[in-house]
Amino acid sequence: MGTGTIIGIVFAVLVIGILAWAIGAYNGFVRLRNLVQEAWRQIDVELHRRHDLIPNLVETIKGYASHERGVFEEVARARAMAAAPGASPAQQAQQENVLSQALGRLFAVAEAYPQLQASDNFQQLQRELTNTEDRIASGRRFYNANVRTLNTKVETFPSNIIAGMFNFTRAEYFEVDDPGVRTAPQVSFGQAGPSQGMPPQGQYPPAGGQPGGYPPAGGQGQYPPAGGQGQYPPAGGQPGGYPPAGGQGQYPPAGGQGQYPPAGGQPGGYPPADGGQPGWPQQPQQ
Repeated sequence: MGTGTIIGIVFAVLVIGILAWAIGAYNGFVRLRNLVQEAWRQIDVELHRRHDLIPNLVETIKGYASHERGVFEEVARARAMAAAPGASPAQQAQQENVLSQALGRLFAVAEAYPQLQASDNFQQLQRELTNTEDRIASGRRFYNANVRTLNTKVETFPSNIIAGMFNFTRAEYFEVDDPGVRTAPQVSFGQAGPSQGMPPQGQYPPAGGQPGGYPPAGGQGQYPPAGGQGQYPPAGGQPGGYPPAGGQGQYPPAGGQGQYPPAGGQPGGYPPADGGQPGWPQQPQQ
């Protein structure tokens, strides 16, 4: 086999390899483009669903707040602009942002009417609108993920060569300015607390003599300690206390003067059981 033949074989292999890569790259671009278009169609369906719910929601609120004409007209104009066909994803996103702001003012009006918020029709429409917007958000994430993949292939080498040859271009993102998503929740660990001296609702007051709590031991305005003035009398004969055993002004001890008589026949006592001393008569012996 000559040198020319070997070179020809190598060249043919290179050409076949390049063609196979080009075909694969082209098919990849077509697949990504179709995914982006399909994802956008899903979003478009949910957007139409959203646009159809808004007139019913407006009519429900009108029944309770008919004088809010400015808000109703603003929502109607924003809806008409958002429902207009032929808009690109970026233009549609901008129009949806305007519509979301108008809906925010509409719901602010509804909050001033408790009877409206308690209406079953209003609650049902609000739930359907919330579910629709959740599906739009899910579809937006899927769409933007495919757009990012397509745009990356369009801009990177060597796939950008195929993109330039077959007119594959960047796709537009669908980005909705949702303050509820972009704003971080506010969390406060500060204690606003109840008024000073009052325990929090549902809690017992703290110990330690704070105003509104149980008084501590040993302080002014508290329960008296044992052994002090103005307290419960201790045992031991102190003034105002219970008399101790064996002292003046107390219960008589056993066996002493002015006391209960002891057993055993002592004067003033109960007679013994034997011995003929004054006492109870004994039983006669048989």
